[in-house]
Amino acid sequence: MAAGLTFVMLNTLMRALSLRLDVFQVQFLRYLFGLLVMLPLVARSGIAAYRPRNIGGQFIRGAVHTVGLCLWFTAIPHITLADTTAIGFTGPIFIMIGAAWLLGERMRWERWVAALIGLTGVLIVVAPKLAGSGGLYTLIMLASSPVFAASFLITKGLTRYERASVIVVWQSISVAAFSLPLALLAWQPLTLGEWFAFLLCGLLGSLGHYFLARSFTVADISATQSVKFLDLVWASLLGWLVFADTPSRSTLIGGVVISASTLWIARREARRATAR
Repeated sequence: MAAGLTFVMLNTLMRALSLRLDVFQVQFLRYLFGLLVMLPLVARSGIAAYRPRNIGGQFIRGAVHTVGLCLWFTAIPHITLADTTAIGFTGPIFIMIGAAWLLGERMRWERWVAALIGLTGVLIVVAPKLAGSGGLYTLIMLASSPVFAASFLITKGLTRYERASVIVVWQSISVAAFSLPLALLAWQPLTLGEWFAFLLCGLLGSLGHYFLARSFTVADISATQSVKFLDLVWASLLGWLVFADTPSRSTLIGGVVISASTLWIARREARRATAR
């Protein structure tokens, strides 16, 4: 629950910064400060402890993630936080499909049902907005989900021989490196408050990942999935308080449908694993 709230706070802050600065500058500085926040940990353990075994794989993952971020940051100033969160719920569905296609994992009937239910939820969220001015940006945000899924699938491959902390550090390094040229094209000077906001982004990102990893160590992953429903509540509340966004009925209904499909397949997979 704390992880979900932290990430929604991070998205709120980044959306506010994207309304004032170039989106690619925001993207670069978010990951630069994410790296700066982790430097004390690197210094304590030593640089050698964070030397990757496959640096090419780290930069391939960083390049793919950067493409997803470019889509995400392009759309975030133009759609509500609730819509962003609801569309983000499609990530596990694309990961599941990608695992079957790229990694050869078996797609049982439950996974296909969950994917179809989840995609139905996406249509409920997206369809009413296609006719409006934000329709294009809604589709761009949706396009970021399969790209992020590809990034996470690459991460899954990297975890076979890389520690999670190494992957996180090199994600910040590679994404910042790939984002810098785009950021320089429309660089704007920052105020002291904006520099502090980016430092807060780095702290929130690291804290959110810590909460998430901590939850997985003390509870089954399937048990944590039901809490994802609250992400839509946090996003709707903060969007209303900060940006005066009112979530539409279609967003709330679609978000619940997508969350339900993710929760259902997570519990089915957990039961199957226990039966073994």
